Amino acid sequence: MILDQFRLFILAVQFYTRVPVVGALSAWANYAPPRLAKATRYFPLVGLMVGVLVAMTYIFLANLLPHSVAVLIAVIAGVLCTGAFHEDGWADFCDGFGGTVSRERTLEIMTDSRIGAYGAIGLLLLFALKLETLASIEPGWIPIGLICAHTFSRACAVMVMMILPYARGDDETKAKPVAQGVTRFDCLLAIAFGLAPTVAATLWFEQYEAFLLAALPALTATVWMSRKFFRRLGGYTGDCLGATQQICETLFYVGLACWLTLYQNAQ
Repeated sequence: MILDQFRLFILAVQFYTRVPVVGALSAWANYAPPRLAKATRYFPLVGLMVGVLVAMTYIFLANLLPHSVAVLIAVIAGVLCTGAFHEDGWADFCDGFGGTVSRERTLEIMTDSRIGAYGAIGLLLLFALKLETLASIEPGWIPIGLICAHTFSRACAVMVMMILPYARGDDETKAKPVAQGVTRFDCLLAIAFGLAPTVAATLWFEQYEAFLLAALPALTATVWMSRKFFRRLGGYTGDCLGATQQICETLFYVGLACWLTLYQNAQ
């Protein structure tokens, strides 16, 4: 049973990242739509893996390059690891929700592989906010912030899956096998995995206000975006999940930076 759970984790890595899971390893993971749905429980653990990679990249480069440059390259490492999977969802969300108010037209725009003005502007502003916020955080907090944000934000995306139904009826979307087969237990387990690093960091560092203030904007955004998805689409799509992950990750950094500013001003 433990071995099969590891196979599900490998399947999640294959689906959510660009880490090469090919050949015998891919065959061993045994892809099938029902198994991919079950692998959703490990989506936040994939985020933990990405967060550790990004944090290690930053730690290595922080001794060689200026702080802001090390942050930028670390963020690039994360984008390369996931193949901009979630960033693409954010861009499609911006195009779809910014370009029309019609449900049908929104879904049509979000399936278009071309990026529009709203998507380009959305990506530019999101990356600017993410990079400027991380650059403003003191270096000692960056690694744990990256790890917690990557994991926590994926738990937020799973919360959307648990709250809302799937909005599309077509068969060609990547998210449909996941959406149709995922169970409430899978979602709850994924959320537990997603919260674990933040809870552990809170207890370890005994900085309850820091991580609470980091998590609060992300949770607020999850509720707000879920409401927006439901009002426009009647549910969520894969792009909605990617958009949720991106905005929640960024707002986690913003909340952490806010606490550090308040803490420093209080000294």
